[in-house]
Amino acid sequence: MHKVVFHVDELDKWDHTLSNITNLIDYGQENKEQYHIVVLVNGDAIEGYLDQQLRSKVTQFSDEGVRFHACNNSMNTHGITESQLPEDVEIVSAGVADLVSLQEQGFAYVKA
Repeated sequence: MHKVVFHVDELDKWDHTLSNITNLIDYGQENKEQYHIVVLVNGDAIEGYLDQQLRSKVTQFSDEGVRFHACNNSMNTHGITESQLPEDVEIVSAGVADLVSLQEQGFAYVKA
C-alpha cells in the first residue's frame, strides 16, 4: 500500500491536484497497486471547498476512498465554518502539523 499526501495551498492548484489524483488512481488500478491518498488543504485553497464543482469532485473522490483534510486555522482566516465544508472533509487543527504527522506515518509528500 502506497501512502500519498497532496498539499494544496493555492486556489488555482485544485484542478491540477484533482487531475493528479485521477492519474494516480488510474495508474494504481492498471498496475494492481493500492494508494491511500490524503489531500491536505490550507491557505487560500481552503476556499475551494466552497466551489460547487470542486465540492462534487471531493464527494466523488471521497466515495473512492480519498480523504480530504481542511486546516482549521485557514478556515478561521477565511471565515469558513464546518457546515460549509463538504460532508466527508475532516478538519485538522493545523495544516502544517498535519503534514508533519502524515509524513511521519510514511506518506509521500506531493506539493500541488
